[in-house]
Amino acid sequence: MTDEGHATGFAPIAEHGVIGDMRTAALVATDGAIDWFCCPQFDSPSVFGSIVGADRGGSWKIAPESHVDSHQQFYVPDSNVLITRFLTDDGVVEIHDFMPILRSHDPEHRQRLVRKVVSVRGSMRMRADVAPRFDYGRAQHRTTRGQYQVTFRGPGLTLALNSSVAQRIDEHGDAHAEFEMSDRSTEVFVLEVLGQDAEPGPGGRTTAEVDELFLGTVAFWREWLGNSSYRGRWRETVNRSALVLKLLTHEPSGSMIAAPTTSLPERLGGARNWDYRYVWLRDAAFSLSSLLRLGFIDEADAFMTWMTCRFAEVSDSAAGPLHVMYDVDCRRDLTEISLDHWAGHRGARPVRIGNDAVDQLQLDIYGEIIDAIYLFNKHGRPITHDSWLDLIGMVDWLQDNWDRADSGIWESRAGPRLHTFSRLMSWVAFERVVQIARQRGLPGNLESWVRTRDEIYWQIMSDGWSEKRRAFVQHYDEDVLDASLLLMPMMEFVAPTDPRFLSTLDAITENLVTDSLVFRYDYRGSPDGLDEAEGTFSICSFWYVEALTRAGRLEDARLVLEKMFTYANHLGLYAEQIGLTGDQLGNFPQAFTHLSLISAAMNLDRALG
Repeated sequence: MTDEGHATGFAPIAEHGVIGDMRTAALVATDGAIDWFCCPQFDSPSVFGSIVGADRGGSWKIAPESHVDSHQQFYVPDSNVLITRFLTDDGVVEIHDFMPILRSHDPEHRQRLVRKVVSVRGSMRMRADVAPRFDYGRAQHRTTRGQYQVTFRGPGLTLALNSSVAQRIDEHGDAHAEFEMSDRSTEVFVLEVLGQDAEPGPGGRTTAEVDELFLGTVAFWREWLGNSSYRGRWRETVNRSALVLKLLTHEPSGSMIAAPTTSLPERLGGARNWDYRYVWLRDAAFSLSSLLRLGFIDEADAFMTWMTCRFAEVSDSAAGPLHVMYDVDCRRDLTEISLDHWAGHRGARPVRIGNDAVDQLQLDIYGEIIDAIYLFNKHGRPITHDSWLDLIGMVDWLQDNWDRADSGIWESRAGPRLHTFSRLMSWVAFERVVQIARQRGLPGNLESWVRTRDEIYWQIMSDGWSEKRRAFVQHYDEDVLDASLLLMPMMEFVAPTDPRFLSTLDAITENLVTDSLVFRYDYRGSPDGLDEAEGTFSICSFWYVEALTRAGRLEDARLVLEKMFTYANHLGLYAEQIGLTGDQLGNFPQAFTHLSLISAAMNLDRALG
């Protein structure tokens, strides 16, 4: 990536690292720009948004004034503390970026973005430009300046910037500083997020203070990661994915967002641009399985507490008792609007906030949720009486509605269809609730649940199977292949060596797989409301690894997995999709992809012995 590329406002998606404090997150580009940051929460309005808003989105950049020969970026080992390095003929300078976390559930937590600039060798002239744009660039801000503190005030929010260098304010209310970095010198910047009427306090601008925060934050991440039970072949890669999942956890509620960004495009220049800063029940339910397998019982427990609270506040809408997604405060009003004043990442418009998929009927979420409860009841802590009663009510609703047409796992906007995957996960819902009841001796209408389970099974085997394709297909109306059906043996619906599944696996390999990359389906054969192509889905690639593993094709599975590792960015992070030229596409980093990586690696590791 060149500086010229970012001058247009669009550092490529892959040229970013992520830092956070389990309340929100920031993207840091390899050229030293923080170009995405919402605060105080993941789904709050942005104050730095140039990754989708160009010069109107706001950013905070620290970089050399002179030409940079190369950039490097890496994490402090076993942490979410990021280092960006600039190398020139005159010297080497690093920026250490992090959001301090000193202890779990800290009642005294202060939300801060810390940037420590360190001269490694030589000398270099540096420049810092802090240009916040409150409320997605729709609101003006007021700036005041002291000698070493700048305060930005916008609607509902105050940002206090303490630094070790003096700064000047321009006519737009932005802050700028030029400073010299000589051999082994250090300068620090600390941006604190405060309420609208809060008065910033002193402190946080000395090297000693920042060093204490740095060491405490590294220690926090390492202590947390030390609880992982994974010791397999791909430990470093799995650990990075675990750190991503923890970073995307909203600690105050126990929920987990899908990604910290909005509207990063699934196709460059296209309209597949969605807001992922919410809690998808599907994604979060799958994450619980990965957390349990890694030994993170406390995180799984916190998420289960959050999820069972959703059972108790069921909706009476036509879309069912549960919504597809919630914001981090559990609100369901996520009306989708477009930010027409923003250019979009590399021209991909519209830029959206909110997500209208919240009101879709997606029947598969009930299977994923009940499967997560089954696993937690088995490997974590037993389900409570009140939660069981709520679960029964949800199962009763599903018993009356499982055979409806829905929007499916891929949230099609082309209208409801009879999706095979939705039926599969409805089968999972009834199979798992029967198992929970039998394991615990809990009361329930088991005979009725078993009859419904079996009815779904026979329907899938009849209507979800295509003799023409010799494969299970996306929906009952047409012979379209779908990578989500790779999960059939993982859900124990079919044996992994069942001829029907092996034939499906072969058909997907032939039609949806290119190298290790897997398309979710052929959009031309299954219109989804947007008449444009997209990248391959990384989660489908890791599902493909699991399917190959379970089918006993271990060498094929290992090759695909190792190849997928090469498609990560320089930090081991994945966006939702990968283009055919290897570009990271879609919101970044995506939790669903990283949790599926963990599952695929652990299953293959165990199979290889």
